[in-house]
This record gives sequence, structure tokens and C-alpha cells, in this order.
Amino acid sequence: MKRKAVFLDRDGTIIEERNYLSNPEEVRLIEGAPESILALSNAGYFVVMVSNQSGVARGLFGEREVRLVNDRVEEELKRFGAQLDAIYYCPHYEKGTVSRYAIACSCRKPQPGMGYQAAKDHGLELSESYMIGDKLSDVEFGRNCGMKNAILVRTGHGRQQALPWSDYGIEAADICAAASIILKQGDKV
Repeated sequence: MKRKAVFLDRDGTIIEERNYLSNPEEVRLIEGAPESILALSNAGYFVVMVSNQSGVARGLFGEREVRLVNDRVEEELKRFGAQLDAIYYCPHYEKGTVSRYAIACSCRKPQPGMGYQAAKDHGLELSESYMIGDKLSDVEFGRNCGMKNAILVRTGHGRQQALPWSDYGIEAADICAAASIILKQGDKV
């Protein structure tokens, strides 16, 4: 039997938006993020972080810096007893300046590549899964993966974005409110 998952964007959803974050020392969890992730895990959801990291293709930092920031996110979450079950990121951007990363790919959100890879790697049922993010591209990623629902949070870039129509997804104040919606909608896994 395949597992249900909650996919989470990183910047502006789990941690404060820093625009092309490459320094792990600047990682700041959004208030309530660890508790929300722990609640989702305790309810049986497989928790996956998916993040576009076009700074690699733009030549602003390398994949090493992405991994260091991701490691720091995990360290900070563990201080609260929370953890991510998997992490995926896309270093590509078609208009980038680093040729090996300046490509059109299937893993850059809103394309579904990271979702499909996570489903394959971990036996996830995307149609019973959710996406939480602070950009329309996150919501579109959830829709493109065929997820049960996608939630746009009003943190990070979500302060300036709005869903184009009411059945496009759900809006929530932050990751805490989004996790509450999922936990109310979903049966215990």
C-alpha cells in the first residue's frame, strides 16, 4: 500500500524567505513550522521538502551550499523533535548563466518531476498527498502531480500572491494553519 505525503516548499514556507539563501547561518524557521511538521509526521504522513534552487544555475552559489542550508534546516527541525523524511531540490533554471544547469527540466516546480521522483523512491500515493508552499508555482506543482490538494501560505512570497480562482487550491495564513487543514481533511494514516 502506498503512503500519503505532505510536500513542503522550503523558503517562505518552512524557513523565512531570504532570496537566494546560501549561508546556513541565516536559516530561521518560521514560527510553528517544527510543530506542524511533527504533527503531520505523527499523523502518519511522509514529509518531503521540495525546493527550486535557481541560484545554482544563476551562478550565485553551488549545490554544496544548497546541501549545507538543507542540512541546517534539518538540524533546526530536530531541535524540536521534527524531521523531514526526504529532500529534493532543482538546481536548474533555463535562463541561468551556468551552462550545465541552464536547462529546461522536468524537476523545476511547477513541473512534477520532484513529486514523481519522490513517489517512485518512497512508494507515495500522490493523489492522496498534499502540497504546501508560498508561491503559485508550488500550488501548480501539487496540481501537476495530481495531489489531493495544494495550499498557498501567506508567508514568504505568499503575501503578494493569490489563487487565480477558488477551486485552484486553498489559502492559509502559514504552515501551522495549512497543517491544521490537512489534519482535519485527512483520516489518520
